[in-house]
Amino acid sequence: MGSADSSQEAGGAAAGEPLLVVISGPSGAGKDSVLERLRERGIAAHFTVTATTRPQREVKPEDHRFLSFLSEEDFQLLLANDGLLEHAEVYGYHYGVPKAPLRQALAEGKDVLVRVDVQGAATIKKLVPGAVLIFLTASSIDELEARLVARGQDDAATVERRLEAARRELERKETFDYVVVNERDDLDGAVDRVEKILAEERVRAGRRPVEI
Repeated sequence: MGSADSSQEAGGAAAGEPLLVVISGPSGAGKDSVLERLRERGIAAHFTVTATTRPQREVKPEDHRFLSFLSEEDFQLLLANDGLLEHAEVYGYHYGVPKAPLRQALAEGKDVLVRVDVQGAATIKKLVPGAVLIFLTASSIDELEARLVARGQDDAATVERRLEAARRELERKETFDYVVVNERDDLDGAVDRVEKILAEERVRAGRRPVEI
C-alpha cells in the first residue's frame, strides 16, 4: 500500500470519499465482535444488514442486529430486480447484501462495512474493484479451534467441518488487501488496526472509486 496522500490520481477517488470495506475470515476469527466494538466506538459508518430467508427462531437474539428476515418470495424478487450486491445459499437458506442501503449510505458520505464469507468477499471485489477487503483471523488454526469449542454452539462434527473450511479460507488470505490478526484477549488491538486501515484508505492516492 502507498503512503498516505491527500491528492487524487486521474480516475481515482478523491481523498475522503467513502469506503466500501468488506470484513471476512474463518469461523472463530471474531468478525461480529470486531464490528460490534467498532459500533460501540461510534465510528461514522453504515453497518450492513444481510437479508436472509433463515427463520428468525433459528438465530441468536444478538444476530438480529446484522440480519433482515425475508420470505423466500421477497428474497427472490429482490434478486430478480438486481437488488443484491452478493448472495449465496447456505444450508438451504439464502443470504444476500441489499444494494439500496449501501448506495444511500455512500451518497451520504458514510463508509460502509460489509461482513460476508470469503467467497462473497471475492465476488464483491470482482463487482466493485474499489472495495477494500480485510481478512480477519486468529493467531493459528489451533486458536480458531479453541474458540469454536469454547463457544459451545456446535457438536464435534460441526466444529471439524468449520475447521476444514477455515483451512481452505486461510489459503486465500493473500488475495485480500489486508490481513488482521485478532489475538486472544486483545480485541481492541484488532479494532485499532481496522480503524487505522480505514483512515489510511480514505487518503490513499489512486484509490478506485466505489461504484455500486
